[in-house]
Amino acid sequence: MRGEMEVSKRGYGLPKPSTAGRIGTATVRPWPAPGAAVGSAPPAKRAKYGNCKVEVDGITFDSRREAARYQTLKAMQAAGQIRDLRRQVPFVLTEAVVLDGRKKPALRYVADFTYVEGGALVVEDVKSTITAKASTYRTKKHLMKAVHGIDIREVR
Repeated sequence: MRGEMEVSKRGYGLPKPSTAGRIGTATVRPWPAPGAAVGSAPPAKRAKYGNCKVEVDGITFDSRREAARYQTLKAMQAAGQIRDLRRQVPFVLTEAVVLDGRKKPALRYVADFTYVEGGALVVEDVKSTITAKASTYRTKKHLMKAVHGIDIREVR
């Protein structure tokens, strides 16, 4: 073998860490790879609908539009126009079932915001034009009305 050697705890002869090359038939590469940023995370995957996550008041939102709506609703609550503002509220649309011997979880809809306005519960979802047309969302919106009798207010 070429280069300087050092002995491991088990007595194997290994090349010194600074030596890159070959050991037997294996190629030894320096780690981390040259030019790689040390300690950096892999690049984030681009969102399906082009939204970018935003943090407001220590809360992470799925989009800038949702964060802006939260700030508006928070101001409305402070002014006394609405009360009981909540975010990411789950609603069960169908209970869990067993299909073909396999248990399927309950079907849920998670509302972006709920609050009480004028004594009535308001369920709000921040949507772009594209996401409002998605079949999954349209089905869940339909089930919310059929199961709970609640209309979802879409904010664009």
